Amino acid sequence: MSAITITGGKPLHGSVRVQGSKNSVLPILAATILCGGPCEIHNCPGLLDVDTSVRILRHLGCEAARAPAGTVAADTAGMGRFDIPESLMREMRSSVVFLGAILSRAGEAVMSQPGGCDLGPRPIDLHIAALRQMGAEIREEGGFLYCKAPKLTGCDIHLSFPSVGATENIMLAAARADGTTRVFNAAKEPEIEDLQAFLNAMGGRVTGAGSSTVIIEGVGQLSGAGHAVIPDRIAAATLLTAAASAGGDVEVTGTRPEDLATVMSVLEKAGCGITQNGDAVRLRRDGALRPMGRVRTMPHPGFPTDAQAPVMAAACRAEGVTMFSERIFESRYGHVGELLRMGADIQVDGHVAVVRGVPKLYGAGVCATDLRGGAALAVAALGAEGETELTGLQHIDRGYERFAEVLASLGAEIKRR
Repeated sequence: MSAITITGGKPLHGSVRVQGSKNSVLPILAATILCGGPCEIHNCPGLLDVDTSVRILRHLGCEAARAPAGTVAADTAGMGRFDIPESLMREMRSSVVFLGAILSRAGEAVMSQPGGCDLGPRPIDLHIAALRQMGAEIREEGGFLYCKAPKLTGCDIHLSFPSVGATENIMLAAARADGTTRVFNAAKEPEIEDLQAFLNAMGGRVTGAGSSTVIIEGVGQLSGAGHAVIPDRIAAATLLTAAASAGGDVEVTGTRPEDLATVMSVLEKAGCGITQNGDAVRLRRDGALRPMGRVRTMPHPGFPTDAQAPVMAAACRAEGVTMFSERIFESRYGHVGELLRMGADIQVDGHVAVVRGVPKLYGAGVCATDLRGGAALAVAALGAEGETELTGLQHIDRGYERFAEVLASLGAEIKRR
């Protein structure tokens, strides 16, 4: 069993470059299916989820491999299958984003319900309803989806919730469909803009990403292209929050500061000094943390749900009360029980978690139950007294590249075995 040991109480210092975006690279790798030719995706982070995406492409008959310097080279010309086995689907939630691309390319698709972190019910009803509107016949049986669509047709789709995954699946399905598709109440996340940029680099006609209406004009053929994935805003937020928890002076480079605005605002309220210089964000914390008031997760441009757990870990030692309101997922407080083992004072009532800061946290044996919750436990351990042993690293490896090494480069006393 792999584990990370962290000896807390040591401030962090130094500069580190943030990885490429996990939430961007996965739909972009799925999009390579649409062109049926060679693509090079740069700034790809070394993550288990990226490895799973590469294995899905290979299973479909495509050529896909990691190249040097964070590039994934994919040639999807030889795609000869339209099914994804259950073993791969269960490894990550984002595997469902392959549905729209496979259906568009092959005219049919077979896959099981996706897996990933256990964050409560996350139905893909919005994905299925949208594809049906575009002309797909979808049968759900025994936990599998059987889909057929000899030709998808553009239409107006109104999402009841601005789902990132549903917006991406529609964009992929509509890129080569007949006619124009308009997505209303679309997700506005930066990752949607990044997918638009890649589709257009392949010859697509997509506009409106970043707004509530995305318009996709279907084209008959797409061609291979190169693309560099945007920085990972959640990984950057986690590093800044780690510095807030441990104290010190840390610079995170290669970011897009505008994507971190809500997280930086909360950390500034906690008493951290934050400065920006181009693509670099610097955080300094040498005094006690102050309470952060009310932190409410919301769709972009609101506070990101993926940053809730790491920020909560830092709030555990603030001198006062911070209230978290989780409105995106029903079960995103899985890390709370483990933080309590470290001496935190947290009360959860439904969607609300009330954190009363304590003078000290203490090292303990803890286990990650999901990706961001695992990062939160490391953030707490950096500011705790004594040694923490963190297991469940398969979750952290899904979304953070060389997690222990990056923190060690900033002076953390951290080892992986």
